[in-house]
This record gives sequence, structure tokens and C-alpha cells, in this order.
Amino acid sequence: MSLARTILSRLFGTVSDEEETENQDLGAQAQVQEEEESVFNPASLQLPSEHPVNKLWALWTEQKGRVPFPDLCLEGPSGHREIISRNELQRELGRLSKQITSTAEARLKEAVHKEQEAMEGQSKEGDVSKENLSDLTDGNAEEKQAPRLHAQAEIFTARNQMAAWLFIYPPVGEGREIDRDMLVQALKENDIEFGVDEALLDRLPEDPDRYFHLFFAAEGLPPVHGKDGYVIDRFPRSKKREMTVNEAGQVDYSELNLVNNADQGDVICQIVEPTEGIHGRNIFDKQLPARDGKKAAVPKGRNTELSEDGSALIATKPGHVEFDGRNFQVKPVMDIGKNVDYSTGNINFLGDIHIHGDVCSGFTVRAMGNVTVDGVVEASTIEAGGDLVVVKGVKGNNQAVIKACGSIYAKYLESSIVCAKEELQTDCIINCSVYSDGQIQACSGRGIIIGGKIRAAGEVKANIIGSKSEPLTSIILGGQPSDDFEYESLQKEIEELEQEFEELEKQPDSPAKTRNLPMVRMKLSVNRTKLKQYETFMVQEKQESQDQEESQEQKLDDRRLICGIAYPGMELTIGDVTQRLNHETQHCRAILSDGEIHFL
Repeated sequence: MSLARTILSRLFGTVSDEEETENQDLGAQAQVQEEEESVFNPASLQLPSEHPVNKLWALWTEQKGRVPFPDLCLEGPSGHREIISRNELQRELGRLSKQITSTAEARLKEAVHKEQEAMEGQSKEGDVSKENLSDLTDGNAEEKQAPRLHAQAEIFTARNQMAAWLFIYPPVGEGREIDRDMLVQALKENDIEFGVDEALLDRLPEDPDRYFHLFFAAEGLPPVHGKDGYVIDRFPRSKKREMTVNEAGQVDYSELNLVNNADQGDVICQIVEPTEGIHGRNIFDKQLPARDGKKAAVPKGRNTELSEDGSALIATKPGHVEFDGRNFQVKPVMDIGKNVDYSTGNINFLGDIHIHGDVCSGFTVRAMGNVTVDGVVEASTIEAGGDLVVVKGVKGNNQAVIKACGSIYAKYLESSIVCAKEELQTDCIINCSVYSDGQIQACSGRGIIIGGKIRAAGEVKANIIGSKSEPLTSIILGGQPSDDFEYESLQKEIEELEQEFEELEKQPDSPAKTRNLPMVRMKLSVNRTKLKQYETFMVQEKQESQDQEESQEQKLDDRRLICGIAYPGMELTIGDVTQRLNHETQHCRAILSDGEIHFL
């Protein structure tokens, strides 16, 4: 047996060869078992068999018999919150490995050194007699010749200073067992003052597994940041126009409810106040400041105000509640309980308009907001700054002009000019000029498109396009149809002004001619300037559109025609390609591919 082996045997006790072999076998089995059990725990530190901690444990096993294998697991109590994040776990295990290796090597070295000093002291006094050797072996040597090391408590603290663990080395020789005072002293030397587990300190000295185990000893109190304030809406921020189709395939356009009515004093949204933060403390008893929550941005717009306690945004006037992208506002609503005719005259309103009757021929309705007509629109003009709903449809007699900066929903459209900046949805389109920058759908009810010219930036979808009598039904896909509408309207207005100007010039001189001629000349000049600007703009837009289509071919997929039946007489244009259908086609789907229109 080597000198070092002899020294360590004296330090931790001697056993017979048979007992030593048995203990070694037990230790090896325990090590294998413990390693197999711990390999699945990512928070456990895995030590090689030759590690100083394992050497100390093996010697302790020789003295005490079967004892648990070292367990170094950076976890908190069972069911506890996560002490160390998964991202930081490997770094913390590396720090723990360095610290435990350093302390174990130092302790092992110190134990051997003290034993060597004791043996050298005995050698100077003379040879050890058999009697003295027997006393040394039996543990009866004098206290000054018996090396000893007291139990030693090591403290490992997390980098975030929010947790600390205890690791205890057993005593050597006649050293003192661990006690509460030693644990308290170790914590004090490491400045651990907050969150100490006092119950652990009380029970640990009597715990049979107190040595070679990592115990969670102290935990800081994390700060609790305040929650930001927030807004609970009582009115929708976005427009949802869901068309409900009944079993007969009919749509009730009166159920669209474009107007979100509110009375004065109604709550538009509730304002939830932020909460204050709660300061925390780390294990060194240092305060960890907490952040207070931020106040919610109040979406206060026109005709709204905060309640006295600041907990709600309320309407100051009755009207239609609308969200403009940043704030809620209450827009005035004009409610007309009858027809728009000679009793009302033309209507021009800055808010929303709800007409419970018809719009009779020859009259004009203009609104900055949404327009809802419960009845029929005849040969009249309607312009909506938002959406337009015509519950019973439009019978235009080739004179109606219907325009909306939003979407248009109508039971049917007949002999009219219709322009929607967004989508258009109807049951039936007959002999109309339709312009839509979105998609056009005629799928509910009869779902037919017959005659006229239909322009859509994206998709046209219908049950039936054309008829057996084969009227020309032109479908044009792509571009910005609403710009085409504005351009054509401007051309038509210039033609009318030119005709009016010529007629005025032919009239004999009169005060009326003197008054009207300059006005018409000025309007004509302004509109001609607008027309030139439009032409320049449309050329640029067409070039940009072509460049975009070349770089992003997938956008061509938006331009398609889908219908159940397409009759001969339908003429389809996608981009610069035009093709006329010469035979009836069922379940028609047409797209542009490789410069050609394909009917699938």
C-alpha cells in the first residue's frame, strides 16, 4: 500500500481487506446507479470518477459504509419556480464545477499535509514501537498526533445573486461534525443575509445525507414589475361586413349594420389603470427596483371625453362610433325616415346617413361617412366616403352614378355606373359599368352578371356570367379601376363643359352670359389641368404595375375569374390579353399564364 494510501486510510479509518473490497464494490455499484439516475437531469453536475470530490466520498464510504453518492443538482425545492433559466444553466454548472473542484482539491491536500506532519513528528521522536503503532491503529494516539479537519460548509451563489446552495464536506479524523453555528458562519462569511432557509439550518446537522449533497439554502425575492394599463373596447375597431346567406341562398343586406350607434354618455371603451411595481431583494439583502406599469394610451377622438375618474372614454354626442386607426370618434348620423325626394332635396352631410326610404330619381346624396339606404336607389347620384349599403338594390335607368370610397353592398345593380374603392358584393349585376379596386362577388341569390363592363383589380366571382341570348359581357381584370372611373368621369365632365361653353358663346350679350361664361371657362381650365395630371399619373402607375408584375409573378394569381356557368358573348381581359368565349363553359375558372388566358 502506498504512503498516500496509508495516510488517507489513517485519516478516514482502517478496515480489513475483505471489508475494503466489499466497500469498493458497493461504492462502484452506487456510483453507477447514481450516475444512471442523474444523467437525465440537466441541472445535475456530472463528475468524473477521479474527481477529488469522488475520492473524498470513497474514503468517507470506507469509514461509514454505504452512503449516498455525491449529488450536485442546481435546483430549488420540489415544485418551486425555476431558479436558473435553461440558457444560464450550463454556465452556472461550469462555475459550480470550478468552485467544487478547487475546494475539494484544497481539502484533500490539506488532509494529506496534516497527516504527513503528524507522521514526521513521530519519526523525529524515534521509531514507532509496536505498542505505539497499535495505539495509533486503534485510534488511541495522543490528540496532538491525531490529524483532524472539522466539517466544512461551502456556499455556491448564482450569478444573478438570487439563490445560494450549501455543500458540506465531512470531518476528517477526530474533526467536529457539522452544526448550525458552522452553517450560519459560512453564510455570514459569504454575506448571505436574505431569504435564508432557517428550517434547513435546523435540520441539516441531523440529516443522514448532509454530506456531499447540494442543498438549496437561500433565495432572493424577485421584483414584480407593474402591469401596463390597457383599453377594453366596447365598440369594434375594425369593420366586419359578414354576409349571412340563408338556406335559400338569399342575403339580408339590412343586417350589415354599418352604423354603430351610441347615445350621449355611452361608454366607448374602459381604461384600466397600470399597477405599481413591488421591489425585490437579492440574497445579499440589496434592493432590486421594480418598474411601474405605463399608462394606457387613451384613444380619445372627436366628440369623446374621459369620465371624471378616468376609467372610461364616453361619447359627448349621439352618433356613429368609428375607429380611425388611432382614436375612437363619434360621427354625427343623419337619420332620414322617408324618401329622398322634393320634400328633402339633395343631401350633403359630413357624417353618416341612414335613409329609411328610397332615393328618388334626379336627387343627389353625398356623405363623408357611410350611407345606408333601406329602400331602392333610382336614377340618382350617391357618393359615400365610407361604405354604401342599398338594401333593395339600384335601378339606375342608365343615369344612376353610385360611388363609395369603401365597399358597396346592394341587393342588385341595374343600368348604373358603380365605383367601389374596395370590394363590391351583390346578388345581380345587369347592364352596368362597374369599377372595383377589390373583388366583385355575385354569388348569393341568383348570382348573375349580364351585359355591361365589369372592371376589377383582383377577382370576379359569380354563379352565372352572360346569358343564352349572348349579350356582350366584358370582364376586365387588373389595374386600378377606380382611377379609370375618375378619368372617364373627368373626360365626360369636360365634354359637357365644352358644350356648355359653346352654347354660352352663341348667346347674345347679356348679364347672365357675362356672369356665367368666366365661371365655365375657369372650370374647363381646371378640369383640363386635372385631366393632364391624371394622364401622367396613369402612365406612371401602369409602368410601375408592369415592373411589379415582372418581379412578382405570384401577384398575377389575384386576377382570376371564377363562375359556375359562363355563356358565349363573355369577353375576358386580363392585363393586355383579351379572349372571347365562344361556347358555354361549366365550372369556369380563368387565369393568365405564360401570356395566355387559360380556362380551367
